[in-house]
Amino acid sequence: MGFEIPSVFGTLWHDCTQMAAQWLTHRRDNVTRVIPNKQRRVEMRYVRSELLLILLMLMMVIPASSQNLEETLQKLTESAAKSYVAPIVSGYGANINGGWFHRSPKASLIAFDLEFGVVAMGTFFSDEHKTFNAAGTFRFTSAQAQTLADRSNAPVQFRADVRNAILSQEFSVNFAGPTVAGAKKDSMKVSFPGKSMVVSTALGPQTYTLPSHVFVLPVTGLLEDATILPMAAPQATIGTVVGSQFTFRYLPEMEINAEIGKVKYVGWGVQHNPGVWLGEGKIPFELSASYFTQDLSVGTIFESSGTTFGLNASKQLGWGFLNLTPYVGYMIESSKMKFTYDYMIDTPAGKVPQKVNFELEGENTSRFTVGLSFKLLLVNVNADYNFGTYKSVTAGAMISF
Repeated sequence: MGFEIPSVFGTLWHDCTQMAAQWLTHRRDNVTRVIPNKQRRVEMRYVRSELLLILLMLMMVIPASSQNLEETLQKLTESAAKSYVAPIVSGYGANINGGWFHRSPKASLIAFDLEFGVVAMGTFFSDEHKTFNAAGTFRFTSAQAQTLADRSNAPVQFRADVRNAILSQEFSVNFAGPTVAGAKKDSMKVSFPGKSMVVSTALGPQTYTLPSHVFVLPVTGLLEDATILPMAAPQATIGTVVGSQFTFRYLPEMEINAEIGKVKYVGWGVQHNPGVWLGEGKIPFELSASYFTQDLSVGTIFESSGTTFGLNASKQLGWGFLNLTPYVGYMIESSKMKFTYDYMIDTPAGKVPQKVNFELEGENTSRFTVGLSFKLLLVNVNADYNFGTYKSVTAGAMISF
Protein backbone atom coordinates (compact mmCIF):
# COMPACT_ATOMS: atom_id res chain seq x y z
CA MET A 1 0.00 0.00 0.00
CA GLY A 2 2.93 2.31 0.73
CA PHE A 3 3.92 2.40 -2.94
CA GLU A 4 0.49 3.78 -3.84
CA ILE A 5 0.78 6.88 -1.69
CA PRO A 6 2.67 9.13 -4.16
CA SER A 7 0.25 8.40 -7.00
CA VAL A 8 -2.72 8.82 -4.68
CA PHE A 9 -1.66 12.29 -3.60
CA GLY A 10 -0.58 13.18 -7.11
CA THR A 11 -4.09 12.41 -8.30
CA LEU A 12 -5.66 14.24 -5.36
CA TRP A 13 -3.69 17.44 -5.88
CA HIS A 14 -4.07 17.25 -9.67
CA ASP A 15 -7.86 16.97 -9.38
CA CYS A 16 -8.07 19.77 -6.83
CA THR A 17 -5.85 22.17 -8.76
CA GLN A 18 -7.61 21.41 -12.04
CA MET A 19 -10.96 22.13 -10.41
CA ALA A 20 -9.62 25.38 -8.96
CA ALA A 21 -8.08 26.46 -12.26
CA GLN A 22 -11.28 25.78 -14.18
CA TRP A 23 -13.27 27.77 -11.63
CA LEU A 24 -10.87 30.71 -11.79
CA THR A 25 -10.97 30.75 -15.60
CA HIS A 26 -14.74 30.65 -15.60
CA ARG A 27 -15.00 33.39 -13.02
CA ARG A 28 -12.48 35.69 -14.70
CA ASP A 29 -14.15 35.25 -18.10
CA ASN A 30 -17.34 36.53 -16.50
CA VAL A 31 -15.75 39.67 -15.06
CA THR A 32 -16.77 42.07 -17.83
CA ARG A 33 -16.74 45.45 -16.12
CA VAL A 34 -14.13 47.03 -13.89
CA ILE A 35 -14.33 50.71 -12.89
CA PRO A 36 -10.86 52.13 -13.85
CA ASN A 37 -10.20 54.20 -10.73
CA LYS A 38 -11.23 51.31 -8.50
CA GLN A 39 -9.54 48.55 -10.46
CA ARG A 40 -6.94 47.64 -7.86
CA ARG A 41 -9.46 47.42 -5.02
CA VAL A 42 -11.82 45.32 -7.15
CA GLU A 43 -9.03 42.99 -8.25
CA MET A 44 -7.80 42.51 -4.66
CA ARG A 45 -11.33 41.69 -3.56
CA TYR A 46 -11.55 39.27 -6.49
CA VAL A 47 -8.28 37.57 -5.53
CA ARG A 48 -9.33 37.17 -1.89
CA SER A 49 -12.70 35.67 -2.81
CA GLU A 50 -11.21 33.32 -5.40
CA LEU A 51 -8.49 32.09 -3.04
CA LEU A 52 -11.20 31.36 -0.50
CA LEU A 53 -13.17 29.46 -3.10
CA ILE A 54 -10.08 27.44 -4.03
CA LEU A 55 -9.64 26.44 -0.38
CA LEU A 56 -13.31 25.54 -0.26
CA MET A 57 -12.97 23.33 -3.33
CA LEU A 58 -9.88 21.67 -1.89
CA MET A 59 -11.86 20.75 1.21
CA MET A 60 -15.12 19.88 -0.50
CA VAL A 61 -14.07 17.12 -2.90
CA ILE A 62 -16.90 14.91 -1.66
CA PRO A 63 -19.56 17.49 -0.72
CA ALA A 64 -19.23 18.84 -4.28
CA SER A 65 -21.27 15.76 -5.25
CA SER A 66 -23.86 16.38 -2.54
CA GLN A 67 -26.58 17.34 -4.99
CA ASN A 68 -26.29 13.97 -6.74
CA LEU A 69 -26.23 12.26 -3.36
CA GLU A 70 -29.44 13.97 -2.27
CA GLU A 71 -31.15 13.04 -5.52
CA THR A 72 -30.10 9.43 -5.01
CA LEU A 73 -31.21 9.29 -1.39
CA GLN A 74 -34.66 10.54 -2.38
CA LYS A 75 -35.16 7.15 -4.07
CA LEU A 76 -34.23 5.15 -0.97
CA THR A 77 -35.90 4.30 2.31
CA GLU A 78 -33.95 4.90 5.50
CA SER A 79 -32.88 1.26 5.84
CA ALA A 80 -31.41 1.18 2.33
CA ALA A 81 -29.87 4.65 2.62
CA LYS A 82 -27.95 3.70 5.78
CA SER A 83 -26.16 0.84 4.04
CA TYR A 84 -25.64 2.89 0.89
CA VAL A 85 -23.83 5.81 2.57
CA ALA A 86 -22.00 3.84 5.30
CA PRO A 87 -18.57 3.87 3.56
CA ILE A 88 -18.41 7.66 3.24
CA VAL A 89 -19.48 8.08 6.86
CA SER A 90 -16.47 6.07 8.00
CA GLY A 91 -14.19 7.42 5.29
CA TYR A 92 -15.10 11.01 5.91
CA GLY A 93 -14.73 10.52 9.67
CA ALA A 94 -11.25 9.05 9.21
CA ASN A 95 -10.34 12.04 7.03
CA ILE A 96 -11.47 14.84 9.32
CA ASN A 97 -9.80 13.18 12.31
CA GLY A 98 -6.48 12.98 10.45
CA GLY A 99 -3.70 15.41 9.58
CA TRP A 100 -3.88 17.41 12.79
CA PHE A 101 -0.27 17.00 13.90
CA HIS A 102 3.19 16.35 12.46
CA ARG A 103 5.22 17.06 15.59
CA SER A 104 4.73 17.64 19.30
CA PRO A 105 5.23 21.12 20.81
CA LYS A 106 8.45 21.88 22.64
CA ALA A 107 8.60 21.70 26.42
CA SER A 108 8.90 25.50 26.62
CA LEU A 109 7.11 27.99 28.81
CA ILE A 110 7.06 30.59 26.02
CA ALA A 111 8.17 30.24 22.40
CA PHE A 112 6.94 31.63 19.09
CA ASP A 113 5.71 28.95 16.69
CA LEU A 114 3.38 29.73 13.80
CA GLU A 115 2.51 27.75 10.70
CA PHE A 116 -0.29 27.77 8.18
CA GLY A 117 -1.08 25.91 4.99
CA VAL A 118 -3.17 23.06 3.62
CA VAL A 119 -3.60 19.48 4.80
CA ALA A 120 -4.75 16.71 2.44
CA MET A 121 -6.28 13.45 3.62
CA GLY A 122 -7.27 10.24 1.88
CA THR A 123 -9.07 7.20 3.28
CA PHE A 124 -8.81 3.93 1.39
CA PHE A 125 -11.80 1.89 0.24
CA SER A 126 -11.48 -1.87 -0.17
CA ASP A 127 -13.80 -4.00 -2.32
CA GLU A 128 -15.96 -4.84 0.71
CA HIS A 129 -16.84 -1.14 1.05
CA LYS A 130 -18.18 -0.88 -2.51
CA THR A 131 -21.16 -3.25 -2.33
CA PHE A 132 -23.70 -4.21 0.29
CA ASN A 133 -26.46 -6.71 0.97
CA ALA A 134 -29.01 -5.90 3.65
CA ALA A 135 -32.61 -6.52 4.65
CA GLY A 136 -34.97 -3.59 5.09
CA THR A 137 -38.31 -2.08 4.22
CA PHE A 138 -39.38 -0.47 0.95
CA ARG A 139 -42.26 1.49 -0.56
CA PHE A 140 -42.99 0.47 -4.13
CA THR A 141 -43.56 3.07 -6.85
CA SER A 142 -46.78 3.12 -8.88
CA ALA A 143 -45.09 1.29 -11.75
CA GLN A 144 -43.63 -1.36 -9.44
CA ALA A 145 -46.95 -1.79 -7.63
CA GLN A 146 -48.71 -2.24 -10.97
CA THR A 147 -46.20 -4.91 -11.96
CA LEU A 148 -46.89 -6.87 -8.77
CA ALA A 149 -50.66 -6.42 -9.13
CA ASP A 150 -50.59 -7.66 -12.73
CA ARG A 151 -48.60 -10.72 -11.69
CA SER A 152 -50.83 -11.49 -8.70
CA ASN A 153 -53.74 -13.94 -8.70
CA ALA A 154 -56.27 -11.07 -8.44
CA PRO A 155 -58.94 -10.80 -11.17
CA VAL A 156 -58.27 -8.03 -13.69
CA GLN A 157 -61.13 -5.86 -12.35
CA PHE A 158 -59.56 -5.82 -8.87
CA ARG A 159 -55.93 -5.19 -9.80
CA ALA A 160 -56.30 -1.44 -9.33
CA ASP A 161 -57.42 -2.19 -5.77
CA VAL A 162 -54.36 -4.42 -5.31
CA ARG A 163 -52.06 -1.69 -6.65
CA ASN A 164 -53.54 0.89 -4.26
CA ALA A 165 -53.18 -1.51 -1.34
CA ILE A 166 -49.51 -2.03 -2.26
CA LEU A 167 -48.92 1.73 -2.41
CA SER A 168 -50.40 2.17 1.05
CA GLN A 169 -47.80 0.17 2.98
CA GLU A 170 -44.15 -0.84 3.34
CA PHE A 171 -42.85 -4.30 2.52
CA SER A 172 -39.92 -6.34 3.81
CA VAL A 173 -37.33 -6.73 1.06
CA ASN A 174 -33.63 -7.39 0.53
CA PHE A 175 -31.33 -4.74 -0.93
CA ALA A 176 -28.16 -5.60 -2.84
CA GLY A 177 -25.87 -3.52 -5.02
CA PRO A 178 -23.30 -0.74 -4.97
CA THR A 179 -22.71 1.61 -2.09
CA VAL A 180 -21.98 5.28 -2.75
CA ALA A 181 -18.35 4.22 -3.27
CA GLY A 182 -19.30 1.58 -5.84
CA ALA A 183 -19.24 1.54 -9.62
CA LYS A 184 -21.63 3.59 -11.74
CA LYS A 185 -22.22 0.61 -14.02
CA ASP A 186 -23.80 -1.35 -11.15
CA SER A 187 -27.38 -0.76 -9.99
CA MET A 188 -29.17 -1.51 -6.75
CA LYS A 189 -31.57 -4.45 -6.75
CA VAL A 190 -34.62 -4.86 -4.52
CA SER A 191 -35.66 -8.48 -3.98
CA PHE A 192 -39.27 -8.92 -2.89
CA PRO A 193 -39.97 -12.43 -1.52
CA GLY A 194 -43.72 -12.33 -2.20
CA LYS A 195 -46.62 -11.96 0.20
CA SER A 196 -50.30 -12.66 0.71
CA MET A 197 -52.37 -9.59 1.54
CA VAL A 198 -55.97 -8.69 2.23
CA VAL A 199 -57.38 -6.15 -0.22
CA SER A 200 -60.60 -4.17 0.03
CA THR A 201 -62.68 -4.63 -3.12
CA ALA A 202 -66.26 -4.06 -4.29
CA LEU A 203 -66.98 -7.62 -3.13
CA GLY A 204 -65.48 -6.99 0.31
CA PRO A 205 -62.09 -8.02 1.69
CA GLN A 206 -60.28 -10.49 -0.55
CA THR A 207 -56.94 -12.27 -0.06
CA TYR A 208 -54.50 -12.26 -2.98
CA THR A 209 -50.93 -13.45 -3.36
CA LEU A 210 -48.19 -11.17 -4.64
CA PRO A 211 -45.38 -13.09 -6.38
CA SER A 212 -41.68 -12.71 -5.64
CA HIS A 213 -39.92 -10.26 -7.91
CA VAL A 214 -36.60 -8.45 -8.31
CA PHE A 215 -36.69 -4.74 -9.16
CA VAL A 216 -33.70 -2.76 -10.40
CA LEU A 217 -33.51 0.78 -9.01
CA PRO A 218 -31.86 3.75 -10.81
CA VAL A 219 -29.35 3.92 -7.96
CA THR A 220 -25.65 3.44 -8.74
CA GLY A 221 -22.32 4.21 -7.10
CA LEU A 222 -21.50 7.92 -7.13
CA LEU A 223 -17.74 7.75 -6.57
CA GLU A 224 -17.09 5.58 -9.64
CA ASP A 225 -15.53 2.58 -7.89
CA ALA A 226 -13.19 4.87 -5.93
CA THR A 227 -10.18 3.40 -4.13
CA ILE A 228 -9.68 6.49 -1.97
CA LEU A 229 -11.89 9.19 -0.49
CA PRO A 230 -9.95 12.51 -0.72
CA MET A 231 -10.34 15.70 1.24
CA ALA A 232 -8.29 18.79 2.02
CA ALA A 233 -8.59 21.70 4.43
CA PRO A 234 -6.75 24.89 5.43
CA GLN A 235 -5.01 24.63 8.79
CA ALA A 236 -3.04 26.91 11.13
CA THR A 237 -1.12 26.24 14.35
CA ILE A 238 0.15 28.76 16.89
CA GLY A 239 2.10 28.43 20.15
CA THR A 240 3.94 27.72 22.32
CA VAL A 241 2.52 28.71 25.72
CA VAL A 242 3.34 26.51 28.72
CA GLY A 243 4.15 23.62 26.42
CA SER A 244 0.90 23.97 24.46
CA GLN A 245 0.08 24.64 20.82
CA PHE A 246 -3.33 25.39 19.34
CA THR A 247 -4.50 24.27 15.89
CA PHE A 248 -7.42 25.60 13.88
CA ARG A 249 -9.35 24.72 10.72
CA TYR A 250 -11.88 27.23 9.50
CA LEU A 251 -13.81 28.35 6.47
CA PRO A 252 -16.45 31.09 6.64
CA GLU A 253 -20.02 30.16 5.85
CA MET A 254 -20.44 30.07 2.07
CA GLU A 255 -23.16 29.03 -0.35
CA ILE A 256 -22.13 26.45 -2.96
CA ASN A 257 -25.30 26.88 -4.99
CA ALA A 258 -29.05 27.17 -4.49
CA GLU A 259 -29.58 23.39 -4.58
CA ILE A 260 -26.85 22.36 -2.14
CA GLY A 261 -26.99 25.40 0.13
CA LYS A 262 -24.41 26.74 2.54
CA VAL A 263 -21.27 25.04 3.78
CA LYS A 264 -19.96 25.67 7.28
CA TYR A 265 -16.72 24.23 8.68
CA VAL A 266 -14.79 24.84 11.90
CA GLY A 267 -12.31 22.75 13.86
CA TRP A 268 -9.82 23.27 16.65
CA GLY A 269 -7.47 21.36 18.87
CA VAL A 270 -4.67 21.57 21.41
CA GLN A 271 -1.44 19.69 22.07
CA HIS A 272 0.26 19.88 25.47
CA ASN A 273 3.77 18.68 26.26
CA PRO A 274 3.88 17.58 29.95
CA GLY A 275 7.65 17.81 29.79
CA VAL A 276 7.31 21.54 30.41
CA TRP A 277 6.78 20.73 34.10
CA LEU A 278 10.00 18.70 34.23
CA GLY A 279 12.16 21.22 32.40
CA GLU A 280 13.19 21.45 28.74
CA GLY A 281 15.53 18.67 27.63
CA LYS A 282 14.64 16.26 30.42
CA ILE A 283 12.95 13.92 27.94
CA PRO A 284 15.01 12.96 24.83
CA PHE A 285 12.01 13.48 22.52
CA GLU A 286 8.90 15.64 22.43
CA LEU A 287 5.74 14.11 23.87
CA SER A 288 2.25 15.56 23.91
CA ALA A 289 -1.32 14.81 24.86
CA SER A 290 -3.69 15.98 22.13
CA TYR A 291 -7.35 16.76 21.60
CA PHE A 292 -9.00 17.81 18.31
CA THR A 293 -12.61 18.32 17.26
CA GLN A 294 -14.48 19.71 14.24
CA ASP A 295 -17.93 20.20 12.71
CA LEU A 296 -18.98 20.51 9.08
CA SER A 297 -22.41 20.94 7.53
CA VAL A 298 -23.48 20.97 3.89
CA GLY A 299 -26.82 22.71 3.42
CA THR A 300 -29.63 20.60 4.79
CA ILE A 301 -28.23 17.38 3.33
CA PHE A 302 -25.80 16.28 6.01
CA GLU A 303 -23.84 17.31 9.08
CA SER A 304 -20.58 15.72 10.11
CA SER A 305 -18.49 15.90 13.26
CA GLY A 306 -15.40 14.20 14.59
CA THR A 307 -13.32 14.10 17.76
CA THR A 308 -9.96 12.51 18.43
CA PHE A 309 -7.59 12.50 21.40
CA GLY A 310 -4.46 10.64 22.42
CA LEU A 311 -0.66 10.77 22.64
CA ASN A 312 1.87 11.96 20.05
CA ALA A 313 5.65 11.85 20.07
CA SER A 314 8.29 13.32 17.74
CA LYS A 315 12.05 13.79 17.51
CA GLN A 316 13.64 16.63 15.52
CA LEU A 317 16.84 15.67 13.69
CA GLY A 318 18.75 18.68 12.43
CA TRP A 319 18.51 22.41 12.88
CA GLY A 320 15.66 24.88 13.03
CA PHE A 321 15.96 25.82 9.34
CA LEU A 322 16.72 22.30 8.06
CA ASN A 323 15.47 19.18 9.77
CA LEU A 324 13.73 15.83 9.58
CA THR A 325 11.15 14.99 12.24
CA PRO A 326 9.77 11.45 12.50
CA TYR A 327 6.56 11.28 14.51
CA VAL A 328 4.09 8.72 15.83
CA GLY A 329 0.76 8.87 17.56
CA TYR A 330 -1.99 6.75 19.05
CA MET A 331 -5.42 8.35 18.96
CA ILE A 332 -8.88 7.40 20.19
CA GLU A 333 -11.46 8.76 17.78
CA SER A 334 -15.12 9.01 16.96
CA SER A 335 -17.12 10.50 14.12
CA LYS A 336 -20.72 10.73 13.05
CA MET A 337 -22.74 12.01 10.13
CA LYS A 338 -26.38 13.06 10.15
CA PHE A 339 -28.44 12.93 6.95
CA THR A 340 -31.70 14.71 6.20
CA TYR A 341 -33.64 14.34 2.96
CA ASP A 342 -37.12 13.93 1.50
CA TYR A 343 -37.93 10.37 0.43
CA MET A 344 -40.47 10.60 -2.39
CA ILE A 345 -43.17 7.94 -2.03
CA ASP A 346 -46.05 7.09 -4.33
CA THR A 347 -49.50 6.88 -2.79
CA PRO A 348 -52.92 6.26 -4.35
CA ALA A 349 -53.34 10.07 -4.27
CA GLY A 350 -49.95 10.84 -5.89
CA LYS A 351 -46.36 11.53 -4.83
CA VAL A 352 -45.77 12.63 -1.24
CA PRO A 353 -42.42 13.66 0.34
CA GLN A 354 -41.56 11.85 3.54
CA LYS A 355 -38.89 13.48 5.75
CA VAL A 356 -36.06 11.08 6.61
CA ASN A 357 -33.50 11.76 9.35
CA PHE A 358 -30.84 9.38 10.53
CA GLU A 359 -27.36 9.44 12.05
CA LEU A 360 -24.51 6.99 11.51
CA GLU A 361 -21.22 6.61 13.37
CA GLY A 362 -17.88 6.00 11.67
CA GLU A 363 -16.28 2.60 12.17
CA ASN A 364 -12.87 3.93 13.20
CA THR A 365 -12.48 4.04 16.98
CA SER A 366 -8.69 4.33 17.14
CA ARG A 367 -5.66 4.79 14.92
CA PHE A 368 -1.89 4.43 15.04
CA THR A 369 -0.01 7.07 13.05
CA VAL A 370 3.53 6.89 11.65
CA GLY A 371 4.89 9.85 9.73
CA LEU A 372 7.82 12.02 8.68
CA SER A 373 8.10 15.80 8.49
CA PHE A 374 10.73 17.76 6.54
CA LYS A 375 11.52 21.45 6.93
CA LEU A 376 13.66 23.65 4.70
CA LEU A 377 13.82 27.34 5.66
CA LEU A 378 10.15 28.41 5.97
CA VAL A 379 8.57 25.45 4.18
CA ASN A 380 7.48 22.32 6.02
CA VAL A 381 6.02 19.24 4.33
CA ASN A 382 4.91 16.02 5.96
CA ALA A 383 3.18 12.74 5.21
CA ASP A 384 1.91 9.92 7.39
CA TYR A 385 0.08 6.61 7.27
CA ASN A 386 -2.74 5.76 9.67
CA PHE A 387 -3.64 2.24 10.75
CA GLY A 388 -7.27 1.71 11.75
CA THR A 389 -10.42 -0.08 10.67
CA TYR A 390 -10.31 2.28 7.69
CA LYS A 391 -6.68 2.95 6.73
CA SER A 392 -5.75 6.44 5.59
CA VAL A 393 -2.91 8.75 4.59
CA THR A 394 -2.45 12.47 5.19
CA ALA A 395 0.02 15.05 3.89
CA GLY A 396 0.58 18.71 4.62
CA ALA A 397 2.35 21.72 3.11
CA MET A 398 2.95 24.57 5.56
CA ILE A 399 4.67 27.91 5.85
CA SER A 400 6.39 27.61 9.21
CA PHE A 401 8.01 30.25 11.43
